[in-house]
Amino acid sequence: MGYRTEERPRADRPAAVTADGTGTGRGRGGSTAQAPGAAPRTGPGQVDGGRAPQPGRLPGPRRPEQHPGEQHPEQAPERRHHGGPGPVGPPPSRDRRAPHRLGRLVRRGWLALVSRAVAVARHPYRPHTDPARVVRRWPDLSGTCLATLFFWLSLTPSLVPRPWLLQGVIGGITAAIGYGIGTLLGRAARHALLSVCRRFIPRLVSGRARARAWQAYYVCALGLTVLALSESARMQRKLRALQDLPETLTWHSMMITVMAGVLCGLLLLLARAVRLGTRTLIRALCRFVPRPVAVVAGLLISATAVVVGTRDVVFDRGVVDVVAEVAESTDRGTKDGVVQSGSRFVSGSPHSLVSWDELGYQGRNFTGSTPTPRRISEVTHRPAEAPVRVYVGRRAFEGGGPGEAEAYEAGAELAVAELERTGAFDREVLAIAGTTGMGWVNSTDAEPLEYLHDGDTAIVAMQYSYLPSWLSFVVDKEQAGRATRALVKAVRARWLEEPAAGRPRLVVFGESLGAYGIEAAFDGPGDLLSKVDGAVLAGTPGYSPIRKEITARRDAGSPVWRPQYEGGRNFRFAQWPAKDLARPRGPWQKPRVVHLQNASDPIVWWSWDLAVERPRWLREPLGPDITDEVRWFPFVTFWQTTVDLAVSYDVDAPHGHRYGTGSVEAWTAVAPPDDWEAADHQRLKRYMERRKAPY
Repeated sequence: MGYRTEERPRADRPAAVTADGTGTGRGRGGSTAQAPGAAPRTGPGQVDGGRAPQPGRLPGPRRPEQHPGEQHPEQAPERRHHGGPGPVGPPPSRDRRAPHRLGRLVRRGWLALVSRAVAVARHPYRPHTDPARVVRRWPDLSGTCLATLFFWLSLTPSLVPRPWLLQGVIGGITAAIGYGIGTLLGRAARHALLSVCRRFIPRLVSGRARARAWQAYYVCALGLTVLALSESARMQRKLRALQDLPETLTWHSMMITVMAGVLCGLLLLLARAVRLGTRTLIRALCRFVPRPVAVVAGLLISATAVVVGTRDVVFDRGVVDVVAEVAESTDRGTKDGVVQSGSRFVSGSPHSLVSWDELGYQGRNFTGSTPTPRRISEVTHRPAEAPVRVYVGRRAFEGGGPGEAEAYEAGAELAVAELERTGAFDREVLAIAGTTGMGWVNSTDAEPLEYLHDGDTAIVAMQYSYLPSWLSFVVDKEQAGRATRALVKAVRARWLEEPAAGRPRLVVFGESLGAYGIEAAFDGPGDLLSKVDGAVLAGTPGYSPIRKEITARRDAGSPVWRPQYEGGRNFRFAQWPAKDLARPRGPWQKPRVVHLQNASDPIVWWSWDLAVERPRWLREPLGPDITDEVRWFPFVTFWQTTVDLAVSYDVDAPHGHRYGTGSVEAWTAVAPPDDWEAADHQRLKRYMERRKAPY
């Protein structure tokens, strides 16, 4: 049985053309063409065609000879003719190979991915081959471990529930802080151990040991992060239930992790860029001064540039200027539904010394929502008169003196003149209100006093800033104290001119920064009691002087979130006023001062000391709406409480910075009318709870 193999022409061996046109000539190897009809040459181990069969492959049957342009009948595909139906042959060979090629590409991609993953698992870090590289270098292992730990700690609960978006912000900031601390501690430990364990250091810091350390970190970090995120969702649900919120929670664990990682990375890159600039500056200074001097000078210059640039350029000229411009533009507007009052007892009316445009945004809200005698009578079921509301906007006294103090005095004198015009010193109660930021006065604090006394009241307030409360809280909270002190001084001086028997009761009130302004207008608890007939202060910030002194000198055994001062003789604190104001059971003398203070209010407890000192409000016993799973961690608790400031209004009263209608009980205790009964109190309480706030 004969076998035949064909020798395929090679590109590098051109075939010789014979006389009859067949291509059986020699290639580059030098073989000659055979004459037509000559038998093919064979050699040992060869078959017909002069080529040995390939090893591992059986020789196949002889293929029939085929002339160029002809097609073997067995290989010719059957095709349809245009003239009619016919058998359809198999698809071309290229189409048959396409799925196989795609599969091979997919398999190759997966194999490359797996091989890359295996390589990363074996070498999970990039060694520091270039000491001059600062920004683009692999993270430090000790810093990464502490950054991850700080991220886990940031997932613990704080004063109020927070959304997942802000949780990612807290996680990124605290992780960056943890990385910086961990890197410094790691370097300090390595330098300290270098002299002691010089013999073992090379073994400890070998490439294999580093790889094993990073591998252990990846495994532990992945599992513990999943566990921490799951526990954080559970703790947030528990806190929401404790503060009377639905337990349903949107908690995107993956997005929290991604946001925290991205923010931490950006902060790390920024810090490394500063470090690179400092190093470059030191090298430049070394050309002119000795290296120790260059290092000290470079560090000082870099620190000054960062502080000044962040404070003066980014914050003052950036954030503050932009927000102030927007706030000043808002101050010229008016809330929808608020209209100018026609009462001669209200500022901004046609009879007023202060025009409607000079009141400002919050001043127009305050005066434009003054309750009418008819509305007061519908609630109290008694005759009522039109209450007095005097308000002096900043535009009314701006430029009234060479400095801020003189301008505030001019505004206070204008307020006194407006009080005299409206006959405020002939009313039963005269109240001085502290304002916040843009001049906000909480209507929920003002209206109960007016309803209690059937409109026979006068309330006066003065705007001290265009900035919103959150920014005023940071940059100019002292202005609230100076402006309120000028107003209290001027009003009280005019009030003292009235006969003692015919004077109205002089009371003060405020919320948040307004409460701070009221307290800053007096020189201590004794001075407050000696100059006014009562006070209602809600959500007083932690730096307020009177509340700070009372808390520090509270009676033994009373918690910081509900302090008792001198047996509750004049000052009392309440979160649920109906029951808290009844404690302690001793006599409550006049003048009375009520502090509405929620144990979960971050504005009450925020301070810079939270970064390095455990706060007293975390000592046992905890507040009634603070979860027992809250803990203090350095730096972490500070940022948690800072973010809580932004969401302190997202809960219901009496939690967070929401105080609801607690002012009804507070005013009933501080300035009660002569013929006020329990039924009247309940009716007013229901009305205040159902009413929609005018602004």
